[in-house]
Amino acid sequence: MVRIDAVFNEFRTGFLGKVSPVHLFWGSFNLAVTRFSGRATPSHPGGIPNLPDAVTKEAYSHEVSSAGFWPGNGGAGEAMFCSYAYPVTDGFSDRLVEPAAARGDQTLGELVLSYEAVRAADDPEAALMAFLQTTYETAAESSDWDRASLEYHLQHSWIPRPVR
Repeated sequence: MVRIDAVFNEFRTGFLGKVSPVHLFWGSFNLAVTRFSGRATPSHPGGIPNLPDAVTKEAYSHEVSSAGFWPGNGGAGEAMFCSYAYPVTDGFSDRLVEPAAARGDQTLGELVLSYEAVRAADDPEAALMAFLQTTYETAAESSDWDRASLEYHLQHSWIPRPVR
């Protein structure tokens, strides 16, 4: 988990817009990080198990690209990394992302990568970062985010960015 947290925190550095801290999301018990486009969305219909509708409506009041690590709960069956966007764009979970072991899960409507594939990779941190970056790019491109204003090059999380 410590190594996952380090990669998630480095991933955060590549974004100038609102981004959540790496956190344990109690609704589905996953370690997560979320980027926000800044654009409002229609009210979420709610109905997510273990998550009150009022919380859901607030959490998804703006466009998001979220990634996380599930230890193997509800619907996943195994430990895996996941990524989703809200609102969901047509074909999001059909997109090709990196690394090659990543796939779309039609039941979840998300892009997923098994923990085992990351663990067995020659460079696990690079494999995980590729998944985080390419799934974010898929979400941002499919929803036409203002990437030029929102993105920054990745760097170590403890190094401050220069002022523009």
